[in-house]
Amino acid sequence: MRVRTTVVAAGALVLCLATGCGPDDGGEKGPGDKGPGGKATASASPTAAATPEADPEPVPTSDGRTLTEAELARVALTTGELPGYEIAPLQGAGKRGTEKPDDAACVPITAIINGSPEPAPAATVFRTAMDTSQEGKDDRTVVTEILTSHPKGGAEELLRSVRDAVRACADGFRTTGEDGPSTYTGVRALPAPNAGQESFAYEVTGSLEGARIPLVFHLVRTGSTVVTFYAADFLTDTAPEVPAALVTAQAAKLP
Repeated sequence: MRVRTTVVAAGALVLCLATGCGPDDGGEKGPGDKGPGGKATASASPTAAATPEADPEPVPTSDGRTLTEAELARVALTTGELPGYEIAPLQGAGKRGTEKPDDAACVPITAIINGSPEPAPAATVFRTAMDTSQEGKDDRTVVTEILTSHPKGGAEELLRSVRDAVRACADGFRTTGEDGPSTYTGVRALPAPNAGQESFAYEVTGSLEGARIPLVFHLVRTGSTVVTFYAADFLTDTAPEVPAALVTAQAAKLP
């Protein structure tokens, strides 16, 4: 099924069309693992159903410290916490992009397209969010979430560097990577919902075989944690929506 979606991987525009960019159909994949796209399921084996549930892990408190990967996973949204949305691990999250821009000022933007925000995070967790009201539609929107935790000052630096790059790269830039060159014809800031301690949104216009591919990003920071929401539209040249309800609900879980 073709969807309005995104993928964090080398040659993001080409790979997304090839794979369908669906969510993982099970647990999070390790580095280099691949699996078919599919809808997350709540079914369990009889043996698993008979096992008593462990007490839930406590959500980390807001003390400004750098969260571990396990703590990031606990603050990520899950299915049922935001009505109308299905949350799942991202398929192929172990594969990161290799794009490098021709203009050093555009590195922060390219790093996020690669799925490796800079400054380098201490831990990273990937999720996808799908609007269940669109189930069965050919143009179903899938939003990727990249949750990252950073050493002291790193989260603030990430937001600051991205803001600077959006201004510096407004006229577009080119990149090269393992899958060849990519062209981005423009970058512009967008209105951002009031969420977290600071938030910022922007659009990058990609080009695939002459077609305009809008990529939309929302970044939200609370303490040392940043969540990047990422969506693309491969069917039309209309900028996809990253729902404000999704952004604010995820931001509300950040410690």
